[in-house]
Amino acid sequence: MEPEEILDIQDIRNEIDKIDQKIIELLGKRFEYVKAAAKFKTSEESVKAPERRKTMMQQRRVWAEEQGLNPDVIEKLYQDLVTYFMNEELHHWNQENK
Repeated sequence: MEPEEILDIQDIRNEIDKIDQKIIELLGKRFEYVKAAAKFKTSEESVKAPERRKTMMQQRRVWAEEQGLNPDVIEKLYQDLVTYFMNEELHHWNQENK
């Protein structure tokens, strides 16, 4: 259902729930790739990859602007997300490299 086809608030809530479910499914898929990346890392510093993170955040800001979203908000969202995934990847990496 497209936004212009919405008949009532419940339609809006249902569509937002569907979108959020898809977003969470995609985050789960992203997490699978994060864990898989750990096998290619050679050190904790390579897991943290500060230069990659900086470049990635800049790209997310561009994508946010292209979608008419506030890049500061999207960057904050991704900072939190990447920090969580990085900590999980570090844990996974440490388990594999003991």
